[in-house]
Amino acid sequence: MTQGYQQSPSTRREERTNPGRSLGIAGFVLSILGPLSAIGLILSIIAFVQSRKAGMKNGFALAGIIIGAALTVAGITLLTVGITSVIRTCAELGDGVHERNGITYTCNV
Repeated sequence: MTQGYQQSPSTRREERTNPGRSLGIAGFVLSILGPLSAIGLILSIIAFVQSRKAGMKNGFALAGIIIGAALTVAGITLLTVGITSVIRTCAELGDGVHERNGITYTCNV
């Protein structure tokens, strides 16, 4: 007769799954991919909240939030500076097609 072994209650570990882990990893990966950083930021925030509600930590989601926020702000800043530069250049040049420093501008002021 074979006897089955059973773990005692004191050595048994409960494995809880982190509900935001997979989404946190996806958010982290997207947050480091420049143009997709805003999407990564949103996914990371959702994953962080899910993990927090379950009483668990989520390092990937936290890193995705930090990186996604930084790259999103940097992208918006660069876009704003670029658009402002083109508007100023067209204001200086006036209507028409102009070439300046090897760049062609088509302006309709």
